[in-house]
Amino acid sequence: MIQPQFTTLTPDECAKLLSHLQRPPDNAAPPRVHHRNYTMALLMLDTGCRVGELVQLEQEQLYFPSAPVSTLTIYKHQAKNKHERTVPLSGRLHDAIEKMSLQWWLSDHNHGKRYAFYATWCMRPLTVRQTQRIIASAGKLSLGRDIHPHLLRHTFGTRIERKAGIRVAQMLLGHKNLSSTQIYTHPNGEDLKKAIDSLDQKK
Repeated sequence: MIQPQFTTLTPDECAKLLSHLQRPPDNAAPPRVHHRNYTMALLMLDTGCRVGELVQLEQEQLYFPSAPVSTLTIYKHQAKNKHERTVPLSGRLHDAIEKMSLQWWLSDHNHGKRYAFYATWCMRPLTVRQTQRIIASAGKLSLGRDIHPHLLRHTFGTRIERKAGIRVAQMLLGHKNLSSTQIYTHPNGEDLKKAIDSLDQKK
């Protein structure tokens, strides 16, 4: 039997995942670690950030000079396709970044390059593999299935395409070619139901 392919998270699944990351039951890690993990997932869900880009983010890209930024710029050297892009930040992400500054970044000394997400030292960021494990574990515990960080980006792309169109999704995802964005236009069960329901509507 062919297993169904989960290409996006539903709004309810996103809420469950984020809630679990904020307050995982029976987890002895400090609250600031939970908030770091929550903020990383939120960045991928609300900006479409790739996990490889996420771990390269520096603090000043999110908080500069003394407040959360209003837009996130992924630089060419960080982007997978070497294509710089800028994404506005959601209100909840703004709040999460403000809390990151209080819980993590204010205590950092100026070492030059200060990464946004790390374990013990701001000049040694979390790795892609570490981040993948955090998201996969949270998905297993909160949703009962394995998820990958790219699923969060895919969820972002699909939501943006449905609300604002494929051209806006292309810009926010940083795709050079529109063909790369077209994978986010796949219909889901809700889309199919709306199509059938429209047959009952009077023309």
